[in-house]
Amino acid sequence: MGFDDYKVVLYRNQPEGWVAEIPAIQGCYALMPTREEALAELTSVFQMISEEYRERNQPLPADTTEIVHA
Repeated sequence: MGFDDYKVVLYRNQPEGWVAEIPAIQGCYALMPTREEALAELTSVFQMISEEYRERNQPLPADTTEIVHA
């Protein structure tokens, strides 16, 4: 599974910060000053986590995230 197989949630954390996260993967989030930076950092975090799963010969969790309020 790749980054595009997951739902990404993006929201304001404070007036000067954004959070981007993949809820299906524990610890896969990024907090940055702009939306664009948060999404870019999330991509890097996802790559790091997916490499850790690969090294352990484990599949990434399936995305069961349901978006209720959009």
